[in-house]
Amino acid sequence: MKLIKNSLLLQIVLAIALGTYLGDLLPLGMSRIFSTFNALFGNFLNFIIPLIIVGLIIPAIGNIGKEAGKLLIITTGLAYGSTLLAGFSSYAVSISIFPQFLLSQSTDLAVEPEQVLIPYFSIEIPPLFDVMSALILAFIVGICISKGPFTHLKGVFNEFQSIIMTVIEKVIIPFLPLFIFGVFLNMTYSGQVFVILETFLKIIGVIFALHIVFLIFQYCLAGLVVKRNPFLLMKNMLPAYFTALGTQSSAATIPVTLESTLKNDVNPKIAGFVIPLCATIHLAGSTLKIVACAIALMLIQNVPIDPFAMIGFILMLGVTMIAAPGVPGGAIMAALGVLQSVLGFDAEQQTLMIALYVAMDSFGTACNVMGDGAIALIVDKIGTKDFVSTE
Repeated sequence: MKLIKNSLLLQIVLAIALGTYLGDLLPLGMSRIFSTFNALFGNFLNFIIPLIIVGLIIPAIGNIGKEAGKLLIITTGLAYGSTLLAGFSSYAVSISIFPQFLLSQSTDLAVEPEQVLIPYFSIEIPPLFDVMSALILAFIVGICISKGPFTHLKGVFNEFQSIIMTVIEKVIIPFLPLFIFGVFLNMTYSGQVFVILETFLKIIGVIFALHIVFLIFQYCLAGLVVKRNPFLLMKNMLPAYFTALGTQSSAATIPVTLESTLKNDVNPKIAGFVIPLCATIHLAGSTLKIVACAIALMLIQNVPIDPFAMIGFILMLGVTMIAAPGVPGGAIMAALGVLQSVLGFDAEQQTLMIALYVAMDSFGTACNVMGDGAIALIVDKIGTKDFVSTE
């Protein structure tokens, strides 16, 4: 029980299994209770998402500050470029592969109105402002705080970030398994569940392969820059990779990532600057997963995929990932607003995204952490003089 209590992944797996098994067994009246909870929790998510964006993005951008000058620009540029490359690579592969084995399943997802569990009641919780307003506000205020002497305002948003993190950790994360249970209960009742589960397994396999290929590419590029064997560089980073599999948190893995990076002969001052920064702003593995999962869900639900909308989604997602908190599932929480505003995902689609994401959270985090080591190698090669000059 303690293992289940401490593992969000196990809780979600259990929620999916129970929802699938009990969907045809529970009395209709009891099933509608869970449907009512989902309606309330879904409305709460719609309310809190803009606040999550404001509470996470403003401090993330504002706290970057002016320190380390050019080195900060180099590191941030490499991290953002890596994240975008992961997103566009994931889009190219997903749009090429997924239609072959997902479009045939989309016809199995048609649901008659009488097959949907109707909640007993629902309470509307209007958001204070929409997602796009939250994003624009967060970017403007965050950039201004990072450039100007707004010490008090910076402190206010740092404290607001703590409030939002508390809501995520104490309210959203604990109730997510119950919400996912309700979603799969409804899908079982409507006859959709086995199509969704089969889709999950296929998506997970493709995304895992994408992670490995992307890591090899990152280290081949880093090896080319530093003129060293990329596979030996990857070997030195394996302790960080496997630690991240267990912690599911780039932030929690920082000590091991730093130690592994130093084994690749990166300047300790460079490593000490780049690794903690990249643990916050470099989430290529997470972006890769989110893009692939979004495309898969859109395909099986017959949602048209607009290439220009996907380009905007990936560009926006790359910036939003800066705000991802260092907790399991934190990246998908930061991405919910972009999924809603750009791709139009509703609460149920967002929940399926969360379930898919968390199922692969360990591998995505491990990809992020390994990539941090590659960025540190490149920064060490091109940015040492700039760093020393700021000391």
